[in-house]
Amino acid sequence: MDYVALAAGYERMIPFAHHIGIAIREIAPGTAVAVLPDADELKNHVGSQHAGALFTVAEAASGGAFLGAFAEHLATLTPLAERAEIAYLKIARGPITASAALRTPVDEVLAALDADGKARFEVGVELHDEAGVEVGRVTVHWYVRRTAPAETPA
Repeated sequence: MDYVALAAGYERMIPFAHHIGIAIREIAPGTAVAVLPDADELKNHVGSQHAGALFTVAEAASGGAFLGAFAEHLATLTPLAERAEIAYLKIARGPITASAALRTPVDEVLAALDADGKARFEVGVELHDEAGVEVGRVTVHWYVRRTAPAETPA
């Protein structure tokens, strides 16, 4: 799997995230890293990163983690972010890095998909500033369903 190409393509798949300048730095099996730039138009009334922008970079990273985990199955799956919780831990200034990882092993999700045609799982995301200080923590709850039967190996 060419994860570099996957990351480049994923940036174009999310028009809103692309619009606000989010860059997908890395996608790997079950993990992803995205960066929110330090831009005036993304700031709030106190000059820090806007809560909505922080959520967006976290959600984009969580989707990247999904993509990295299930890239070989994408033709048969429809993923949807079902809900999310976010904790804003500190004032977020400067570029913010969102690091996401699946909390459920991929084989467990695939087994649920094979058994029920649908599955739910969580992706955890940590938000850090340039100094490495954790400024936020997010859990994205994903729902995925099969849109076509899984191919059986020959």
